[in-house]
Amino acid sequence: METNQLKNIVVLGGGESGVGAAILAKSKGLNVFLSDRGTIKDSYKKILIENAIDFEEGSHDEERVLAADWVIKSPGIPKKADLVLKVKQQGIRLSSEIEFASEFTNAKIIAITGSNGKTTTTSLIYHILKNDGYNVGLGGNIGKSFAYQVATENYDYYVLEVSSFQLDDIQNFRPYISLLLNLSQDHLDQYNYNYEEYALAKFRITENQQNDNFFIYNKDDEMSQKLLQKLEVKATMLPFSLKEKLDKGGYSVEDELIVKLQDEFKMKVADLSLVGSHNVANSLAASIASKILNISNESIKNSLMTFQAVPHRLEHVADINKVKFINDSKATNVNAAYFALESVAAPTVWIVGGIDKGNDYSEVEALVKKKVRAIVCLGVDNQKIIDFFKDKVDNIFETSSMQQCVSLCKEIAKEGETVLLAPCCASFDLFKSYEDRGDQFKKYVLES
Repeated sequence: METNQLKNIVVLGGGESGVGAAILAKSKGLNVFLSDRGTIKDSYKKILIENAIDFEEGSHDEERVLAADWVIKSPGIPKKADLVLKVKQQGIRLSSEIEFASEFTNAKIIAITGSNGKTTTTSLIYHILKNDGYNVGLGGNIGKSFAYQVATENYDYYVLEVSSFQLDDIQNFRPYISLLLNLSQDHLDQYNYNYEEYALAKFRITENQQNDNFFIYNKDDEMSQKLLQKLEVKATMLPFSLKEKLDKGGYSVEDELIVKLQDEFKMKVADLSLVGSHNVANSLAASIASKILNISNESIKNSLMTFQAVPHRLEHVADINKVKFINDSKATNVNAAYFALESVAAPTVWIVGGIDKGNDYSEVEALVKKKVRAIVCLGVDNQKIIDFFKDKVDNIFETSSMQQCVSLCKEIAKEGETVLLAPCCASFDLFKSYEDRGDQFKKYVLES
Protein backbone atom coordinates (compact mmCIF):
# COMPACT_ATOMS: atom_id res chain seq x y z
CA MET A 1 0.00 0.00 0.00
CA GLU A 2 1.37 3.44 -0.89
CA THR A 3 1.81 5.50 2.26
CA ASN A 4 0.22 8.52 0.56
CA GLN A 5 -3.05 6.56 0.38
CA LEU A 6 -3.01 6.01 4.14
CA LYS A 7 -5.23 8.05 6.40
CA ASN A 8 -5.51 6.24 9.70
CA ILE A 9 -2.83 4.28 11.55
CA VAL A 10 -3.88 2.56 14.77
CA VAL A 11 -1.25 1.20 17.14
CA LEU A 12 -2.33 -1.50 19.60
CA GLY A 13 -0.18 -1.54 22.74
CA GLY A 14 1.59 1.36 24.46
CA GLY A 15 4.93 -0.21 25.32
CA GLU A 16 8.35 0.31 23.71
CA SER A 17 7.42 -1.00 20.25
CA GLY A 18 3.95 0.58 20.17
CA VAL A 19 5.09 4.05 21.19
CA GLY A 20 8.00 3.78 18.72
CA ALA A 21 5.57 2.91 15.90
CA ALA A 22 3.31 5.84 16.85
CA ILE A 23 6.26 8.29 16.81
CA LEU A 24 7.31 7.01 13.38
CA ALA A 25 3.76 7.32 11.99
CA LYS A 26 3.51 10.87 13.34
CA SER A 27 6.94 11.80 11.89
CA LYS A 28 5.70 10.69 8.45
CA GLY A 29 2.66 12.96 8.70
CA LEU A 30 0.20 10.09 9.20
CA ASN A 31 -2.92 10.27 11.32
CA VAL A 32 -2.18 8.03 14.33
CA PHE A 33 -4.13 6.75 17.32
CA LEU A 34 -2.68 4.47 20.03
CA SER A 35 -4.88 2.15 22.07
CA ASP A 36 -3.86 0.05 25.09
CA ARG A 37 -6.26 -2.14 27.07
CA GLY A 38 -3.96 -1.92 30.10
CA THR A 39 -2.19 1.01 31.74
CA ILE A 40 0.49 2.90 29.82
CA LYS A 41 3.66 3.69 31.77
CA ASP A 42 4.07 7.35 32.70
CA SER A 43 7.34 7.64 30.77
CA TYR A 44 5.60 6.49 27.56
CA LYS A 45 2.54 8.67 28.21
CA LYS A 46 4.84 11.69 28.48
CA ILE A 47 6.34 10.89 25.02
CA LEU A 48 2.86 10.52 23.48
CA ILE A 49 1.67 13.82 24.98
CA GLU A 50 4.85 15.67 23.96
CA ASN A 51 4.38 14.45 20.38
CA ALA A 52 0.64 15.29 20.34
CA ILE A 53 -0.31 11.65 19.68
CA ASP A 54 -3.91 10.74 20.46
CA PHE A 55 -4.16 7.71 22.78
CA GLU A 56 -6.41 5.79 25.13
CA GLU A 57 -5.73 3.32 27.95
CA GLY A 58 -7.82 0.92 30.00
CA SER A 59 -9.97 -0.18 27.03
CA HIS A 60 -10.14 -0.30 23.23
CA ASP A 61 -12.48 1.93 21.21
CA GLU A 62 -13.36 -0.84 18.74
CA GLU A 63 -15.13 1.40 16.29
CA ARG A 64 -12.09 3.66 16.01
CA VAL A 65 -9.65 0.74 15.78
CA LEU A 66 -11.68 -0.91 13.02
CA ALA A 67 -11.75 2.34 11.02
CA ALA A 68 -7.95 2.04 10.53
CA ASP A 69 -6.19 1.58 7.19
CA TRP A 70 -3.29 -0.13 8.93
CA VAL A 71 -3.08 -1.60 12.44
CA ILE A 72 0.30 -2.04 14.11
CA LYS A 73 0.17 -4.71 16.83
CA SER A 74 2.62 -4.99 19.72
CA PRO A 75 4.12 -8.51 19.99
CA GLY A 76 2.77 -8.98 23.54
CA ILE A 77 -0.87 -8.96 22.36
CA PRO A 78 -2.01 -12.55 21.67
CA LYS A 79 -2.92 -13.19 18.04
CA LYS A 80 -6.13 -14.88 19.23
CA ALA A 81 -7.33 -11.74 21.07
CA ASP A 82 -10.89 -10.81 19.98
CA LEU A 83 -9.96 -7.40 18.64
CA VAL A 84 -7.05 -8.83 16.60
CA LEU A 85 -9.40 -11.40 15.04
CA LYS A 86 -11.90 -8.63 14.19
CA VAL A 87 -9.14 -6.55 12.52
CA LYS A 88 -8.25 -9.57 10.38
CA GLN A 89 -11.89 -10.32 9.53
CA GLN A 90 -12.32 -6.73 8.29
CA GLY A 91 -9.33 -7.23 5.96
CA ILE A 92 -7.36 -4.38 7.55
CA ARG A 93 -3.59 -4.74 7.14
CA LEU A 94 -2.16 -5.94 10.46
CA SER A 95 1.59 -5.59 10.97
CA SER A 96 4.22 -5.79 13.64
CA GLU A 97 6.38 -2.78 14.45
CA ILE A 98 9.36 -4.32 12.62
CA GLU A 99 7.27 -4.64 9.43
CA PHE A 100 5.98 -1.07 9.77
CA ALA A 101 9.43 0.43 10.45
CA SER A 102 11.11 -1.51 7.64
CA GLU A 103 8.79 0.23 5.12
CA PHE A 104 10.37 3.59 6.01
CA THR A 105 14.10 2.81 5.88
CA ASN A 106 16.62 1.82 3.23
CA ALA A 107 19.14 0.71 5.86
CA LYS A 108 20.46 -2.84 5.59
CA ILE A 109 18.86 -5.08 8.21
CA ILE A 110 20.55 -8.00 9.97
CA ALA A 111 17.76 -9.89 11.73
CA ILE A 112 18.28 -12.66 14.27
CA THR A 113 15.71 -15.17 15.52
CA GLY A 114 15.73 -18.57 17.21
CA SER A 115 14.50 -20.13 20.44
CA ASN A 116 17.71 -19.39 22.36
CA GLY A 117 20.72 -17.12 22.08
CA LYS A 118 18.94 -14.32 20.18
CA THR A 119 19.83 -11.52 22.57
CA THR A 120 23.44 -12.65 22.95
CA THR A 121 23.99 -13.07 19.20
CA THR A 122 22.22 -9.80 18.32
CA SER A 123 24.31 -7.92 20.89
CA LEU A 124 27.45 -9.66 19.66
CA ILE A 125 26.87 -8.75 15.98
CA TYR A 126 26.08 -5.15 17.01
CA HIS A 127 29.31 -5.07 19.06
CA ILE A 128 31.36 -6.36 16.07
CA LEU A 129 29.87 -3.77 13.66
CA LYS A 130 30.10 -0.87 16.13
CA ASN A 131 33.71 -1.82 16.92
CA ASP A 132 34.50 -1.76 13.20
CA GLY A 133 33.14 1.77 12.80
CA TYR A 134 29.76 0.94 11.24
CA ASN A 135 26.90 3.45 11.57
CA VAL A 136 24.59 0.90 13.19
CA GLY A 137 21.48 0.72 15.39
CA LEU A 138 20.39 -2.06 17.74
CA GLY A 139 16.69 -2.87 18.09
CA GLY A 140 13.77 -5.27 17.79
CA ASN A 141 13.26 -7.08 21.06
CA ILE A 142 16.27 -5.37 22.58
CA GLY A 143 17.17 -1.76 23.33
CA LYS A 144 15.24 1.10 21.73
CA SER A 145 12.30 0.42 19.41
CA PHE A 146 13.32 -0.07 15.76
CA ALA A 147 10.50 2.26 14.61
CA TYR A 148 11.59 4.97 17.04
CA GLN A 149 15.14 4.79 15.66
CA VAL A 150 13.91 4.94 12.05
CA ALA A 151 12.00 8.12 13.03
CA THR A 152 14.84 9.79 14.95
CA GLU A 153 18.18 8.40 13.69
CA ASN A 154 19.88 7.89 10.36
CA TYR A 155 21.64 4.52 10.58
CA ASP A 156 23.01 2.61 7.57
CA TYR A 157 22.57 -0.77 9.33
CA TYR A 158 20.22 -2.20 11.94
CA VAL A 159 20.86 -5.34 13.96
CA LEU A 160 17.46 -6.60 15.14
CA GLU A 161 16.46 -9.36 17.53
CA VAL A 162 13.10 -10.64 16.28
CA SER A 163 10.66 -13.06 17.91
CA SER A 164 8.16 -15.41 16.31
CA PHE A 165 5.40 -13.05 17.52
CA GLN A 166 6.90 -10.19 15.51
CA LEU A 167 7.37 -12.45 12.48
CA ASP A 168 3.72 -13.58 12.69
CA ASP A 169 2.72 -10.08 11.57
CA ILE A 170 5.06 -9.33 8.65
CA GLN A 171 4.19 -8.94 4.97
CA ASN A 172 7.27 -7.52 3.19
CA PHE A 173 9.96 -7.54 5.91
CA ARG A 174 13.16 -8.47 4.11
CA PRO A 175 16.48 -8.53 5.99
CA TYR A 176 19.75 -8.29 4.08
CA ILE A 177 21.09 -11.04 6.38
CA SER A 178 18.79 -13.27 8.43
CA LEU A 179 19.90 -15.74 11.11
CA LEU A 180 17.90 -18.64 12.54
CA LEU A 181 20.03 -19.88 15.44
CA ASN A 182 18.08 -22.93 16.63
CA LEU A 183 14.61 -24.25 17.33
CA SER A 184 13.20 -25.78 20.48
CA GLN A 185 9.72 -26.14 21.90
CA ASP A 186 8.83 -22.69 23.22
CA HIS A 187 5.67 -20.52 23.32
CA LEU A 188 3.69 -23.57 22.14
CA ASP A 189 0.64 -22.20 23.98
CA GLN A 190 0.50 -19.48 21.25
CA TYR A 191 0.89 -22.00 18.38
CA ASN A 192 -1.87 -24.54 19.16
CA TYR A 193 0.71 -26.68 21.00
CA ASN A 194 2.15 -27.51 17.58
CA TYR A 195 5.95 -27.41 17.40
CA GLU A 196 6.07 -27.27 13.60
CA GLU A 197 3.66 -24.32 13.49
CA TYR A 198 5.96 -22.40 15.89
CA ALA A 199 9.06 -23.40 13.87
CA LEU A 200 7.46 -22.20 10.62
CA ALA A 201 6.77 -18.83 12.26
CA LYS A 202 10.52 -18.50 12.90
CA PHE A 203 11.31 -19.43 9.28
CA ARG A 204 9.24 -16.44 8.11
CA ILE A 205 12.42 -14.41 8.70
CA THR A 206 13.63 -15.57 5.26
CA GLU A 207 10.35 -15.73 3.33
CA ASN A 208 10.78 -12.38 1.52
CA GLN A 209 14.52 -12.68 0.98
CA GLN A 210 15.87 -12.81 -2.58
CA ASN A 211 19.06 -14.22 -4.07
CA ASP A 212 21.05 -11.09 -3.12
CA ASN A 213 20.29 -11.78 0.57
CA PHE A 214 21.81 -14.25 3.04
CA PHE A 215 20.26 -16.82 5.39
CA ILE A 216 22.48 -18.21 8.17
CA TYR A 217 21.16 -21.39 9.80
CA ASN A 218 22.11 -24.17 12.20
CA LYS A 219 22.99 -27.40 10.37
CA ASP A 220 22.85 -29.36 13.64
CA ASP A 221 19.25 -28.37 14.35
CA GLU A 222 16.86 -31.23 13.58
CA MET A 223 13.67 -29.22 13.03
CA SER A 224 15.49 -26.66 10.83
CA GLN A 225 16.85 -29.47 8.65
CA LYS A 226 13.39 -31.06 8.41
CA LEU A 227 11.69 -27.82 7.33
CA LEU A 228 14.44 -26.87 4.88
CA GLN A 229 13.53 -30.02 2.92
CA LYS A 230 10.13 -28.51 2.11
CA LEU A 231 10.66 -24.74 2.15
CA GLU A 232 11.95 -22.75 -0.78
CA VAL A 233 14.66 -20.38 0.42
CA LYS A 234 15.80 -17.89 -2.22
CA ALA A 235 18.58 -16.31 -0.16
CA THR A 236 22.17 -17.62 -0.24
CA MET A 237 22.18 -20.24 2.54
CA LEU A 238 25.16 -20.41 4.89
CA PRO A 239 25.20 -23.10 7.60
CA PHE A 240 27.11 -23.40 10.87
CA SER A 241 27.83 -26.60 12.79
CA LEU A 242 29.51 -27.87 15.94
CA LYS A 243 29.41 -31.42 14.60
CA GLU A 244 30.91 -31.43 11.10
CA LYS A 245 33.42 -29.63 8.92
CA LEU A 246 31.84 -27.50 6.19
CA ASP A 247 33.21 -26.27 2.86
CA LYS A 248 31.24 -23.04 3.20
CA GLY A 249 29.89 -21.44 6.38
CA GLY A 250 31.20 -21.89 9.90
CA TYR A 251 32.16 -24.83 12.11
CA SER A 252 34.17 -25.69 15.19
CA VAL A 253 36.61 -28.57 15.45
CA GLU A 254 38.47 -29.40 18.65
CA ASP A 255 39.57 -26.06 20.03
CA GLU A 256 39.08 -23.83 16.94
CA LEU A 257 36.30 -21.81 15.41
CA ILE A 258 36.53 -21.63 11.60
CA VAL A 259 34.52 -19.61 9.05
CA LYS A 260 34.96 -20.15 5.31
CA LEU A 261 33.54 -17.63 2.87
CA GLN A 262 35.73 -15.71 0.40
CA ASP A 263 38.63 -16.17 2.80
CA GLU A 264 39.06 -18.09 6.03
CA PHE A 265 38.63 -16.81 9.58
CA LYS A 266 40.04 -18.80 12.50
CA MET A 267 40.36 -18.31 16.22
CA LYS A 268 40.82 -20.40 19.35
CA VAL A 269 37.59 -21.21 21.23
CA ALA A 270 39.50 -20.46 24.46
CA ASP A 271 39.91 -16.83 23.30
CA LEU A 272 36.14 -16.22 23.11
CA SER A 273 34.84 -14.02 25.91
CA LEU A 274 31.67 -16.17 26.09
CA VAL A 275 31.64 -19.66 27.62
CA GLY A 276 29.69 -22.82 26.75
CA SER A 277 29.25 -24.73 23.49
CA HIS A 278 26.02 -22.85 22.68
CA ASN A 279 28.08 -19.65 22.68
CA VAL A 280 30.56 -21.21 20.24
CA ALA A 281 27.52 -21.68 17.94
CA ASN A 282 26.38 -18.07 18.55
CA SER A 283 29.92 -16.80 17.84
CA LEU A 284 30.06 -18.82 14.59
CA ALA A 285 26.75 -17.34 13.42
CA ALA A 286 27.92 -13.81 14.28
CA SER A 287 31.26 -14.37 12.51
CA ILE A 288 29.55 -15.55 9.30
CA ALA A 289 27.39 -12.39 9.29
CA SER A 290 30.53 -10.28 9.84
CA LYS A 291 32.39 -11.93 6.96
CA ILE A 292 29.42 -11.29 4.62
CA LEU A 293 29.96 -7.60 5.48
CA ASN A 294 33.70 -7.94 4.73
CA ILE A 295 34.81 -7.11 8.26
CA SER A 296 38.47 -8.01 8.73
CA ASN A 297 39.51 -11.14 10.63
CA GLU A 298 41.47 -9.02 13.10
CA SER A 299 38.47 -6.85 13.88
CA ILE A 300 36.10 -9.84 14.34
CA LYS A 301 38.62 -11.57 16.62
CA ASN A 302 39.08 -8.44 18.71
CA SER A 303 35.30 -8.08 19.14
CA LEU A 304 34.78 -11.75 20.04
CA MET A 305 37.49 -11.41 22.70
CA THR A 306 36.11 -8.18 24.23
CA PHE A 307 32.35 -8.80 24.19
CA GLN A 308 30.63 -8.58 27.59
CA ALA A 309 27.87 -11.12 28.29
CA VAL A 310 24.25 -9.94 28.28
CA PRO A 311 22.70 -9.33 31.75
CA HIS A 312 20.55 -12.25 33.02
CA ARG A 313 22.24 -14.64 30.59
CA LEU A 314 24.70 -16.91 32.45
CA GLU A 315 25.71 -13.89 34.51
CA HIS A 316 28.16 -14.59 37.32
CA VAL A 317 26.74 -12.81 40.39
CA ALA A 318 29.11 -13.76 43.22
CA ASP A 319 31.17 -16.40 44.98
CA ILE A 320 29.99 -16.66 48.59
CA ASN A 321 31.62 -19.17 50.98
CA LYS A 322 33.07 -20.93 47.91
CA VAL A 323 29.60 -21.30 46.33
CA LYS A 324 29.10 -19.81 42.83
CA PHE A 325 25.83 -17.96 42.14
CA ILE A 326 24.82 -17.75 38.44
CA ASN A 327 21.89 -15.69 37.12
CA ASP A 328 20.34 -17.10 33.93
CA SER A 329 16.87 -15.64 34.47
CA LYS A 330 16.60 -15.29 30.68
CA ALA A 331 16.46 -19.12 30.41
CA THR A 332 12.67 -19.10 30.02
CA ASN A 333 12.41 -22.44 28.20
CA VAL A 334 13.76 -25.96 28.68
CA ASN A 335 16.32 -25.73 25.89
CA ALA A 336 17.88 -22.56 27.37
CA ALA A 337 18.02 -24.26 30.78
CA TYR A 338 19.76 -27.22 29.11
CA PHE A 339 22.54 -24.92 27.85
CA ALA A 340 22.83 -23.29 31.28
CA LEU A 341 23.14 -26.66 33.06
CA GLU A 342 25.61 -27.84 30.45
CA SER A 343 27.92 -24.89 31.09
CA VAL A 344 28.08 -25.05 34.92
CA ALA A 345 30.15 -27.39 37.05
CA ALA A 346 28.43 -30.11 39.08
CA PRO A 347 27.08 -30.43 41.69
CA THR A 348 24.40 -27.78 41.24
CA VAL A 349 21.48 -26.37 43.21
CA TRP A 350 19.00 -25.55 40.45
CA ILE A 351 16.29 -22.88 40.83
CA VAL A 352 13.39 -23.62 38.46
CA GLY A 353 9.73 -22.63 38.05
CA GLY A 354 7.26 -19.94 36.99
CA ILE A 355 4.60 -20.07 34.30
CA ASP A 356 4.94 -23.29 32.30
CA LYS A 357 4.65 -22.82 28.52
CA GLY A 358 3.98 -26.46 27.64
CA ASN A 359 7.43 -27.62 28.82
CA ASP A 360 8.81 -31.09 28.19
CA TYR A 361 11.39 -31.65 30.94
CA SER A 362 12.67 -34.93 29.49
CA GLU A 363 15.08 -32.82 27.38
CA VAL A 364 17.09 -31.99 30.53
CA GLU A 365 16.48 -35.22 32.44
CA ALA A 366 19.91 -36.82 31.82
CA LEU A 367 21.77 -33.58 32.63
CA VAL A 368 19.76 -33.05 35.80
CA LYS A 369 20.49 -36.60 37.00
CA LYS A 370 24.19 -36.04 36.32
CA LYS A 371 24.61 -32.52 37.71
CA VAL A 372 21.80 -31.46 40.03
CA ARG A 373 21.95 -32.28 43.73
CA ALA A 374 18.92 -30.20 44.72
CA ILE A 375 16.02 -28.48 42.97
CA VAL A 376 14.52 -25.34 44.48
CA CYS A 377 11.13 -24.57 42.91
CA LEU A 378 10.20 -20.90 42.62
CA GLY A 379 6.66 -20.42 41.40
CA VAL A 380 2.98 -20.26 42.29
CA ASP A 381 2.32 -23.77 40.94
CA ASN A 382 5.31 -26.15 40.97
CA GLN A 383 3.44 -29.45 40.73
CA LYS A 384 4.50 -30.37 37.17
CA ILE A 385 8.20 -29.90 38.06
CA ILE A 386 7.85 -31.86 41.30
CA ASP A 387 5.99 -34.72 39.59
CA PHE A 388 8.61 -35.00 36.84
CA PHE A 389 11.75 -34.82 38.99
CA LYS A 390 10.63 -36.43 42.29
CA ASP A 391 12.18 -39.82 41.41
CA LYS A 392 15.25 -38.29 39.76
CA VAL A 393 16.55 -35.79 42.35
CA ASP A 394 16.71 -36.55 46.07
CA ASN A 395 16.17 -33.00 47.33
CA ILE A 396 13.27 -30.89 46.03
CA PHE A 397 12.16 -27.75 47.86
CA GLU A 398 9.32 -25.28 47.24
CA THR A 399 9.58 -21.51 47.67
CA SER A 400 7.22 -18.69 46.75
CA SER A 401 9.41 -15.58 46.87
CA MET A 402 12.94 -14.78 45.69
CA GLN A 403 14.05 -13.82 49.20
CA GLN A 404 12.90 -17.18 50.58
CA CYS A 405 14.45 -19.01 47.62
CA VAL A 406 17.92 -17.40 47.88
CA SER A 407 17.97 -17.76 51.65
CA LEU A 408 17.24 -21.51 51.30
CA CYS A 409 19.91 -21.89 48.57
CA LYS A 410 22.52 -20.24 50.78
CA GLU A 411 21.59 -22.67 53.53
CA ILE A 412 21.73 -25.89 51.47
CA ALA A 413 24.53 -25.19 48.94
CA LYS A 414 27.86 -26.70 49.92
CA GLU A 415 31.39 -25.50 49.26
CA GLY A 416 32.38 -26.01 45.60
CA GLU A 417 28.75 -26.13 44.38
CA THR A 418 26.91 -23.80 41.98
CA VAL A 419 23.52 -22.19 42.62
CA LEU A 420 21.95 -21.71 39.16
CA LEU A 421 18.84 -19.66 38.43
CA ALA A 422 17.67 -21.11 35.08
CA PRO A 423 13.89 -21.19 35.53
CA CYS A 424 12.67 -22.88 32.27
CA CYS A 425 9.50 -20.82 32.64
CA ALA A 426 8.02 -17.36 32.16
CA SER A 427 8.27 -15.07 35.18
CA PHE A 428 4.86 -13.43 35.35
CA ASP A 429 3.42 -15.42 38.26
CA LEU A 430 5.74 -13.80 40.84
CA PHE A 431 7.69 -11.14 38.91
CA LYS A 432 7.13 -8.28 36.45
CA SER A 433 9.59 -9.76 33.93
CA TYR A 434 12.62 -12.05 33.64
CA GLU A 435 14.76 -8.93 34.31
CA ASP A 436 12.89 -8.28 37.56
CA ARG A 437 13.38 -11.95 38.54
CA GLY A 438 17.13 -11.75 37.77
CA ASP A 439 17.55 -8.39 39.54
CA GLN A 440 15.83 -9.73 42.67
CA PHE A 441 18.06 -12.82 42.56
CA LYS A 442 21.19 -10.62 42.39
CA LYS A 443 19.90 -8.34 45.17
CA TYR A 444 19.26 -11.19 47.65
CA VAL A 445 22.45 -13.08 46.73
CA LEU A 446 24.53 -9.97 47.48
CA GLU A 447 22.73 -9.21 50.74
CA SER A 448 24.66 -10.75 53.61
